This record gives sequence, C-alpha cells and structure tokens, in this order.
Amino acid sequence: MNSFTWKSFKNQLLANEHLLLQFRYAAKRLVNPSYHITEIKQATVTSVDCGGVMNAWTEVIMQLWEPTDEPSTEAMKVSKAMSIINLVESKLPLNPNGIVKIEFGNAGFDTRQMVPATVAADGDNLIVDLHADTVQCKAIERGGSCGTDANGDECCTPEAKPKLPLINLASNSSACTPGSGCC
Repeated sequence: MNSFTWKSFKNQLLANEHLLLQFRYAAKRLVNPSYHITEIKQATVTSVDCGGVMNAWTEVIMQLWEPTDEPSTEAMKVSKAMSIINLVESKLPLNPNGIVKIEFGNAGFDTRQMVPATVAADGDNLIVDLHADTVQCKAIERGGSCGTDANGDECCTPEAKPKLPLINLASNSSACTPGSGCC
C-alpha cells in the first residue's frame, strides 16, 4: 500500500478547503462528525531490520477524538482542519516527506494508527479512507530474503546460544567449600 506523505496529504486538503472533512475507519463507518483533531505529532523512527540495516523515517500522526457528550453535528470543514494544521506548523515544522498516520479509536473500535488509503471528494465531503497499517520485511523490500542470506545464515532469527552443562551443586557438597574457588 502506498503511503501519503504529509505534503501530498496537505495538498489534498488545500485543494478541497470548502468541503466537510470526514474519516472512514471501517466499511460504512465514519468517525462521528463531532470529532476533534486533538493533536498532531511528529515522530522520528530509527530501527535496525532483520538484515542488520539501519532505517530511519518520520511519521506525522493526526489524532482524532470523538467526544461522547456532544451531539452529532456537521463535520468540520477542511478549512477549519487547515487552521489547526497551520497552528501546529507555526510551532512545530512538520516534515513534508513524513508518512501520514491517523490515530483514532472509540468505544467500539480499539485505538490504533491507520494510514489514509485514499482522499477523495464525494459530494460535499472530502472522505479520508483509512486502512490498517501493514507490517513489512525491509530485507525483502530491498530485494533480499527473509530467511537465509547468501551464506546460508538465517537473517531473522537470533544466534543460537551455546548450551551450558548443568551441575547439581546439592549432590556434591564438597564442590563449593570455603577456599575451593567456586565462589
């Protein structure tokens, strides 16, 4: 699945500022229109994959919250979302190449980070269609394998530790006496 960069996501919003902003988190399930954008966070991720290669990327995470005590109203306009984004960016410059994630959950849907699969106008609405983020093996994505390397070594499993012989100290009481050097 292709990821939206912050720049491309924001450009979609800017091109549709007159529309209402809706988020679809499951089939035929929209985030309640009374939602709030509670924060936008930027996370830098540094990792080492199973092939021993260091990776780094940035994520821009928009968090949505559904209040339980507010009646359902018309969803916010994209222009209002842009005013929140502009406020955030006045204090925290967001990486234009950051991967966009939307964090959401409610009483019937466990909180998780999802990725926008599509952003499309539909009548008076701009629908951000969210999908579960996926797990991938970066070694395979680089054209390598996830299993064994060219030397036959397994790249995704830790090295086997040698087994040490166990000694029953209880059966040999003379093995550990003062001055024996065992301690």
